[in-house]
Amino acid sequence: MQPNPPDYPSPDHGRGYVTRRVDRYRHGEHERISDAITEEVPVAMIYNDVPFAVMMVTPLDLEDFALGFSLSEGLVAKPEDLQSIEVHPRLEGVELAMRVASDTVEQRAGKGGERLLPGRSGCGLCGARMLEDAVRHPAPVGEGPRIEAAALERALETLQAVQPVNSATGAVHAAAWVDMQGAIVLVREDVGRHNALDKLIGALVKARIDVQHGFLLVTSRASYEMITKAASAGISVMAAISAPTALAIHLAESTHMTLVGFARPGSYVVYTHPQRLLHAGARDAPVYSA
Repeated sequence: MQPNPPDYPSPDHGRGYVTRRVDRYRHGEHERISDAITEEVPVAMIYNDVPFAVMMVTPLDLEDFALGFSLSEGLVAKPEDLQSIEVHPRLEGVELAMRVASDTVEQRAGKGGERLLPGRSGCGLCGARMLEDAVRHPAPVGEGPRIEAAALERALETLQAVQPVNSATGAVHAAAWVDMQGAIVLVREDVGRHNALDKLIGALVKARIDVQHGFLLVTSRASYEMITKAASAGISVMAAISAPTALAIHLAESTHMTLVGFARPGSYVVYTHPQRLLHAGARDAPVYSA
């Protein structure tokens, strides 16, 4: 179910963006045009009537987001623990009211939600006040697949074509699941990179896709919380089109995840556990000592 709050003025409900008339100036010329603008609304995450966090989210695939967020944040241990999801459009945004078979949320948020933190669209520490909550260390991922580098190349070549919201607005991130042949199986978009990944994790679980037979491709940098969320889902290979951080590399190394950064057609950098990426016919460059 997609939200349709009464204060959304655009007819583009359910597409993740609205249209507005804007003035564009280019090379000394002025024109009045219709422009597509990414939606960003506050989404309140409520578990067993306890508020946990308010995230800024593109209002698409919200049930996927609810499941993926609950799993990747450790609020439920398995999908079955999330017993129900209700999407309630409000004047100010959207409420996701969830029932869970766990007291984890109450432990982290407080019985009355007094430890509730707001979450910006780029927030990776939402709902965490203590250092031990901020940097979690997931268990090591499984052996994982061995992927031909050509599969990564094929995915990179087709990624832009499967991002309808970004094609319209140029303002959202995507998280894509790619099969062993390089075909993009699932993609989720959001103004926040973490939200896009949570949506994808939820979609993967709902579709019962085995994460041991494919890899993750994201259109953002590889920050440590992206590694944490991916590893918590059992994903063993992650490729990002931008750079990783030092902490992300450390966590990828410790969770046995293969981390690829600066992934562009024709080039990429492998930071950890390179054995899973197979390079047919690649030649090593000579190494020169200082």
